[in-house]
Amino acid sequence: MPKIAMIGAGSVVFAKNLIGDILAYPELRDTQFALMDIDTERLETAELMTRKIIRQRDAAKTAKVAAHRDRLAALEDADYVINMIQVGGFPATLLDFDIPEKHGLKQTIGDTMGVGGIMRALRTIPVVVDLCHDMEEVCPNALLMNYSNPMAMNCWAACEASDINVVGLCHGIRMSAHQVARHLGVDKNTVTYRCGGINHMAWFVDLWVNGEDAYPALFRAIENDEVFMRDAVRFALMEKVGYFMTESSEHIAEYLPYFIQHEDLIEELKIPIREYVRRCEGLLGRFDEMKKLVKSDAELPLRPSGEYCSEIVHSIETGQPRVVNGNVPNFGLIPNLPEGCCVEVPCLVDSNGVQPTQFGDLPPQCAALNRLNVNVQELAVRAALDGRRDHVYHAAMLDPHTSSLLTMDEIVDLCDELIAEHSKRGYMPRLD
Repeated sequence: MPKIAMIGAGSVVFAKNLIGDILAYPELRDTQFALMDIDTERLETAELMTRKIIRQRDAAKTAKVAAHRDRLAALEDADYVINMIQVGGFPATLLDFDIPEKHGLKQTIGDTMGVGGIMRALRTIPVVVDLCHDMEEVCPNALLMNYSNPMAMNCWAACEASDINVVGLCHGIRMSAHQVARHLGVDKNTVTYRCGGINHMAWFVDLWVNGEDAYPALFRAIENDEVFMRDAVRFALMEKVGYFMTESSEHIAEYLPYFIQHEDLIEELKIPIREYVRRCEGLLGRFDEMKKLVKSDAELPLRPSGEYCSEIVHSIETGQPRVVNGNVPNFGLIPNLPEGCCVEVPCLVDSNGVQPTQFGDLPPQCAALNRLNVNVQELAVRAALDGRRDHVYHAAMLDPHTSSLLTMDEIVDLCDELIAEHSKRGYMPRLD
């Protein structure tokens, strides 16, 4: 009976997807779920939801669920820990958007790079590190699967601060491959690839359809304006660097100094400013829907989510080998990215656990674009682990988007205001 602790289980829509995926495997229908959240209402909803999924998956006689406000209790003797917290929730996200806008800085997503990503890292890393220390105490051999953004910064900090086994998981690579299939009008199962880089900015170094190079067809496809506008920023980047990358146009627009900075391109490429705020508002409504649904007689919609979590658990428990893309420390995996940074590479998973594979060098232009963002990640991690306010400034000064619009003094003022507002509300520790 594997025990899976889910930290931040009040993210009920995402938790539903993961639990439904896990219990879809007959071999995992004796799983014990330990749900943990600091929000009582969300935790109660998550527990009711899990019990409903257990019934729908015909696992009522074998699977178990318990809800905990206490993290140590949830973690005790766990085999797997899933982290999906969002420190500060929607109010903190609003600060990440509203304050930079006062300083002339627009964002689309703000959860991975830019000042929004840096602030989220400063809020989240201390909690993730504390989680790792709790795991060292009560489940030192468990695998921590991190879903919380900013992915690379959280995983980098966790691996530096603890010996706990950590892998960061994101569906971006898999979903991007499916999008390629749509753009080319082919079955998604015919698309294969070799993809590596950093989270939200990995590169399809090789891309095939039925074993043949798919890039010539993809470049022809984007000559069609309708196809190009489905993902305009990402395709504009592909035209210049020669490779398709793994994150959507709304993400990549704020990772580089070429797009949001120009009002005409915002309009021309349909860049959705404040997109993440709109998504969060939608998710708040979906929580209310889930509360009603779990108390009704209606069944929950359970469809395969495409997330790697259940596949990893199944492979470790059964020994069935799989390859997934995971975020892990770069010790010789991608030689032309900095040693020790967090990279996203193919990983073999079987009864021996998650085993990263050596990817090799990225095309130099792709590695160079990654390094622009790795610099920011490193300094944000240092700021969080060492409590250094000056490294917050340094991270923002090196951020491609922020530094293209603001002077150094303006960046310091912006960071000071963000830190003050987040600290006042208890979202992050004090920084000296």
